[in-house]
Amino acid sequence: MRYLRFVLILGVLFLLPGIGQTGWFGQNPLGVVIKSVCFVNNSTGYAVGWSGIILKTTNGGDSWLWQASGTIADLQAVNFPIDADTGYVVGYSDTILKTTDGGSTWIGQSLGSYVYLHSVQFPVDAQTGYAVGTDGVILKTTNGGIIWLNQNSGTTQWLYSVQFPVDAQTGYAVGGVMQPHGIIIKTTDGGTTWITQQSGFGYDLMSVQFPVDAQTGYAVGFELYSEKGVIYKTTNGGTDWTILNSVIPSSLYSVQFPGNIMTGYTVGWPGDSIWKTTDSGTSWFSQPISLSSGSLNSVDFPMGTSIGYVVGRRCLRTTNGGTSWEDKPFVTFNLLRSVHFPVGSQVGYAVGDSGTIIETTDGGDRWPIHQFTGFKTPLYSVHFPTNDSTGYAVGDSGTILKTTDAGASWSRQLSPTTHLLSSVNFPGNRDTGYIVGDQGSIVTTTDGGVNWTEQNSPDTLINFNDIQFLTNSDSGYIVGDSGAIFKTTDAGLNWVRQVAGLSNNLSSVHFPIDAQTGYIAGDRGTIIKTTDGGTNWVNLTSGTTSNLRSIDFPANLQIGYAAGDSGIILQTTNGGADWGRQNSRTTNPLYSVYFPTDTLTGYAVGSGGVVLKTTDGGGGWVEVEEEKAGARGQRLEVKLNTAPNPFSEKTVIQYLLPASTSVTLRVYNISGQVVKVLVKEPKLAGAYQAVWDGKNGLGQEVGSGVYFVRLEAGDYSETRKVVLIR
Repeated sequence: MRYLRFVLILGVLFLLPGIGQTGWFGQNPLGVVIKSVCFVNNSTGYAVGWSGIILKTTNGGDSWLWQASGTIADLQAVNFPIDADTGYVVGYSDTILKTTDGGSTWIGQSLGSYVYLHSVQFPVDAQTGYAVGTDGVILKTTNGGIIWLNQNSGTTQWLYSVQFPVDAQTGYAVGGVMQPHGIIIKTTDGGTTWITQQSGFGYDLMSVQFPVDAQTGYAVGFELYSEKGVIYKTTNGGTDWTILNSVIPSSLYSVQFPGNIMTGYTVGWPGDSIWKTTDSGTSWFSQPISLSSGSLNSVDFPMGTSIGYVVGRRCLRTTNGGTSWEDKPFVTFNLLRSVHFPVGSQVGYAVGDSGTIIETTDGGDRWPIHQFTGFKTPLYSVHFPTNDSTGYAVGDSGTILKTTDAGASWSRQLSPTTHLLSSVNFPGNRDTGYIVGDQGSIVTTTDGGVNWTEQNSPDTLINFNDIQFLTNSDSGYIVGDSGAIFKTTDAGLNWVRQVAGLSNNLSSVHFPIDAQTGYIAGDRGTIIKTTDGGTNWVNLTSGTTSNLRSIDFPANLQIGYAAGDSGIILQTTNGGADWGRQNSRTTNPLYSVYFPTDTLTGYAVGSGGVVLKTTDGGGGWVEVEEEKAGARGQRLEVKLNTAPNPFSEKTVIQYLLPASTSVTLRVYNISGQVVKVLVKEPKLAGAYQAVWDGKNGLGQEVGSGVYFVRLEAGDYSETRKVVLIR
């Protein structure tokens, strides 16, 4: 009997490169949630968040680079105590990471216990530090994290924030969640003893800061049931804490007074405002932001009150003390329609809606944010003819963009059409290129894009979706809606319709080696093949009815890939005679699949900014035998991770099925009543997610409190407690 593994993860599933992965893995995560930000100076900063995400910027947040954390645990806090090289990150599932080379490598530190950590601080150097977490856990190290020792906090409340203002002796920690809500504790002997200063006051505290000394400090949080924000202040080292007369309606998660006790900032949920004081907290006023970002989780002004950063689902930056905030997103959530790597290059590009162009320089492991095009037009195709700096992108309204500096700048070229342009192809050199689009548009250049002219179209009533010319050849093919296939043998002067007997829309064409053997993919699972240059086309059995949007045979007549709706990726190893589905780990529609040089390393992009990469040919097919085994209810080994928990907006419940089985996912209240059914259907092997937005089956918001998420998969069932905080 086989031994199958089942994994349920509450949070956003994002499997990072460099952890011994196989199959397809996300490179550009969906639903990025950043929990903490730390800037060493006004330019260099780090951000951490759900699913093992660590990001670094060296240009003040204009672009962020992914760092390989080696974990998928939700990360909660980051601290670089003295410089940009040595830093620490803590998170759920007993996670403590350390870097000594500016984040190039992160090494996990062993705790020997299973705890959730929320905050970390090294007050004066990189040797002595503190971390706090659930159930009153306080850890201390005096040797740079080699050994972490438990301290007696005197509480079982969850601790969310720790700060030692001036030295490693006097420090504060705050928290709450458990009844009675709210706690503030203090140590004056480096954590040997912790004294409770205040507790049971009905507010859960999420952040504490003493700006200049150990006397004047602030703590922020919220009332559990009203979601009203609370701000506490002390001027005598915590002997007395006073609630400031706050009019803030938001739950508050982070507070900072950057180097003085007069000017401070606090953020929280909902993330439509950033709150500021200039009179030591007596009054607070709202700094509205134009783009709501869900919860705002962390605020940091690294060097004064002018330049600051706020993070949540995106990064916001101010350079004028918060008078205005500019959006500096971590990732794109826009639909990506095309991905391309120049042959033999580690540099690749993907384009999509709203003028999005993203670039990777390390073979697709990390994708920095947008290259600036200055245009918001949806882009449909990108192509770099040779392994150099010159490339093209095309899109809606006749848009043709060109770069000659590897994407550092893009210029709009004079286009002879205003129709949507869907595909661009330069077959073998940088001078001669072809573009196709709606209403039979065919546009060509022979001088590297200096001039573009329209060719006579064989059919102006058909939308053309893809074009391919054979390398250094006058032979090319166009496919389009309503089963349209056209071929030219004279560089596009004449196009001849080929008959395949189809009415489906055709999306993608690929001739991998020569003009004889080629493949076309389209709607309703269509895949057709020719071996005689298009004289005859044969229908292949793809095994799916999903719309296929891209097909690629990487310089090989036998091994090929097709991608399309519902995250489907198909593979053939025998020239299309058989197709098997691969586990893409996404249900987002995929619009482009591309293997630049071989049959092992490939990329796929799609809606929601999803970017997938494989280095082993996609990891093979989903095995039928495994699927049947799951249906028979064989034993499942279970490992659960209920982070983030508590939550205030929504919980993304992720589960990984090793085999096909029936799945039911329900939310129950504390009385055992079903609040909402999230999933009830058969599932193939693979990774899935379900979102609970804190509403019942009628779409009504439910109140704060304890709920239970119960998963039933075949004969397996498991229940986890989650806490909703509004």
